[in-house]
Amino acid sequence: MSMSPTALDPRVNPFRPDLAASALRGRVEAARFVSGRVFRVIRSSVPLRRNPDESLGFETELLFGEEFTIYETRGRWVWGQAARDGYVGYAPRAAFAREDGADPPTHRIAALRAFLYPGPTIKTAPLGFLPHGAQVRITAMEGRFARIAEGWFFAEAAVPLDVVVADPVAEAERFLGTPYLWGGKTSLGLDCSGLVQSACFAAGIPAPRDSDMQEAALGAPMPLPADPAAFRRGDLLFWPGHVAFCQGGGRMIHATAFAMAVISEEIAPALARIARDGAPLRSARRLPQS
Repeated sequence: MSMSPTALDPRVNPFRPDLAASALRGRVEAARFVSGRVFRVIRSSVPLRRNPDESLGFETELLFGEEFTIYETRGRWVWGQAARDGYVGYAPRAAFAREDGADPPTHRIAALRAFLYPGPTIKTAPLGFLPHGAQVRITAMEGRFARIAEGWFFAEAAVPLDVVVADPVAEAERFLGTPYLWGGKTSLGLDCSGLVQSACFAAGIPAPRDSDMQEAALGAPMPLPADPAAFRRGDLLFWPGHVAFCQGGGRMIHATAFAMAVISEEIAPALARIARDGAPLRSARRLPQS
């Protein structure tokens, strides 16, 4: 996903002609400014859209436990900004609960997804699932199950918040075969920048949402080698509107509409194919080594 940058990017700055965040007073013009209130996501995931219209595609997804500052509630829609990556948009009001006075999360879901049950047993109908990257507060344990306010899940699916993976590429590789979904961020479907953001998040690397933002913010620029085999594992490749992780050995992994899935392929033929479609490789960036 990508769009042309602006002086004040509306994707990550909450402002409209009629309403803006108080923090933007003096930087944008708006009829009124509000401070907003912090809520958290209580659904497995919820689409964030550019306008309050369910027929629109996703801009991104918010995951269970994410904080979201709401600046406006109108009917069944809210407009606000995600704390994790700053993304702004509209989502259903029913997907959120007030965060005031709530204790902070303790764990992150490290499994691709974990079913949520009404009790500490698998022999009940699940209430839903917790996606990879969701943040939860564990309040009790019973056997191999952990309890959160919304139900119980298999405890081994979660790790403490301070536990991070050493290799973001290995984390991305866990999503191989996942269907491509524009704006998606879960193992049910994700896009190229959603894959990179999710893998980086698990590695403790803050990453913006869209590929052009990642191209500007992640790692350091590097020259494009003549031989694609020279790319190192963890290097990021960028095209207009697309991003891929290098795996080493001349291969890369990406979520691509070409295959409508997360795939691993050889870099050289992929570069040639994408260039034939009118999008030659634009840049590469190297993440710092741990």
